[in-house]
Amino acid sequence: MNRKKMDTRYMATLAMFCGILLVMGATGIGFIPLPVIKATTMHIPVILGAILLGPAAGAVLGGVFGLCSIWANTTSPGLLAFAFSPFMTTEGLPGVLKSLWIALGCRILLGVIAGWLWKGMKRVLKQDYLALPVTAAVATICHTILVMGSIYLLLAQQYAQAKNVAITAVFGLVMGTVTASGIPEAIIAAVLVTVIGKALLHLMARMKNR
Repeated sequence: MNRKKMDTRYMATLAMFCGILLVMGATGIGFIPLPVIKATTMHIPVILGAILLGPAAGAVLGGVFGLCSIWANTTSPGLLAFAFSPFMTTEGLPGVLKSLWIALGCRILLGVIAGWLWKGMKRVLKQDYLALPVTAAVATICHTILVMGSIYLLLAQQYAQAKNVAITAVFGLVMGTVTASGIPEAIIAAVLVTVIGKALLHLMARMKNR
């Protein structure tokens, strides 16, 4: 009976986080338009879900994040929409696979990385108030590097054409984006995941004891 309750709570919590991501994606509050790329707050529910429910749930939430990203970049395309939507690519099947990796694969990895980071950081640092911000910040930075690194490795030529610059300038522009959006996203994630995560962990601990 206790196992059944745990499974029900797991599924209910996972569904709740999926719902939050869908609302954030549908309303646009999960994606902040910038001149080159859409900055995001969608990674925060993914990280929180991975912390509370584990890497597998993190992967599912990352997948929902990725689907929302495809939707946002298809219905409201920005300069780099071709990198995040298989419907906006001009490269045929190779472009579709590249954009699916960037939009879906990197976001699924975000959830997996966050879940395993939490397990490792909790074991090493012992204290939740230390492990939470470290997990959030490192997972966010890994996500930014995965996304922008994939764009550089897979779509450098298209990126250069979109920005109307020489291909030799792409690395500097990618690093600029990593710095301009990745660092603020990591700081925001560290603060919010610590505050919200601490409360949710306490709530889940109380529910387990019932």
